[in-house]
Amino acid sequence: MHERTHVGLDVNALSVVACAIDGETGEVLRGRLTPDHAEILAWIRALPGPCRVVYEAGPTGFTLARFLRSSGVDCVVAAPSKLQRPPGDRVKTDRNDALHLARLLKLDEITEVTVPDPGQEAARDLVRAREDTRGDLMRARHRVSKLLLRQGIHYSGGDTWTLAHMSWLYRQRFDSPALQLTFDLALETVTETLARRDRPDAAITKLAYDSEYTPVVRALECLRGISTLTAFGLAVEIGDWNRFTGRTIGAYLGLVPTENSSGQRRSQGGITKTGNTHARRLLIEAAWHHRRPYTHPSVLMRSRWEAATPTARARGQAGNRRLHDRWLVYLEHRKRPVVANVAIARELAGWCWSLANEAQTTAARQRH
Repeated sequence: MHERTHVGLDVNALSVVACAIDGETGEVLRGRLTPDHAEILAWIRALPGPCRVVYEAGPTGFTLARFLRSSGVDCVVAAPSKLQRPPGDRVKTDRNDALHLARLLKLDEITEVTVPDPGQEAARDLVRAREDTRGDLMRARHRVSKLLLRQGIHYSGGDTWTLAHMSWLYRQRFDSPALQLTFDLALETVTETLARRDRPDAAITKLAYDSEYTPVVRALECLRGISTLTAFGLAVEIGDWNRFTGRTIGAYLGLVPTENSSGQRRSQGGITKTGNTHARRLLIEAAWHHRRPYTHPSVLMRSRWEAATPTARARGQAGNRRLHDRWLVYLEHRKRPVVANVAIARELAGWCWSLANEAQTTAARQRH
């Protein structure tokens, strides 16, 4: 640690409270600033240097961190869930938070989060916008189906939300004008949301096969249950896979069990559910696909293997066989399917890391 001054910033939408600790004199300097980046930079440069700055990750994003770094200021973004706070500290204000951040930074007790570049952040926002649209579609479909169920109408012609099912829905008529209008509005919402979902799907597919994420996407698609949208989502949510190992990737995604052990007693509970929620959901959904027998790969899976490298293809096939065998072991031991699926998802995260890490390393070697 060669910095003289450590600065903590409590960044809000309309104000920024700053606190700096001079490492030589012990003096504490405070300031209340506007969110203007130039003003914040000028205040920091007026301090005895060199300086190091920290603020919590939050809704204000990473633009301040990128600006300060481009201006030559060492700035880190702290993970809020990892900040240590004394149990007896019950007074939480912007001034106290800024001072607390500065003290933790001086003690080197800050757990940093990775600051994405603008391109990665834009791609991640696109994936999350698609995820929001997916949730809207699910709620719109539920409103339609539950409205019909209240009227005693149930579709029995096969799978729901297919073309045949949609045609059946459009043929439904009700005697009450109010009920008919309610049904038409609900069905119209489903149609509009479907069209709204198709737009990000097309954009994500284009980015997946023509961007810096393409090698990772091609490699991840060698695993069952990981489609183009899932692979691209994992690629942009995790970013640099090289900062993890096969063991730490599960902990980062919150797929490891909680533990409360002391002495000779060991007690484990449910998973921690920390880290990236979006990536964890994608892996848990993908893990269900490995329950089916791994006998005849589909035509789509074979086409994905042909587009991948021989190393990724062999590694993906080994992972698919291993994960299905693990499913059989869990079922043989009468594990609850939901519990077994989380365990498969944790191991699937390790296989994804193995494939993505190799793809990123190979791509970096080719660039240089």
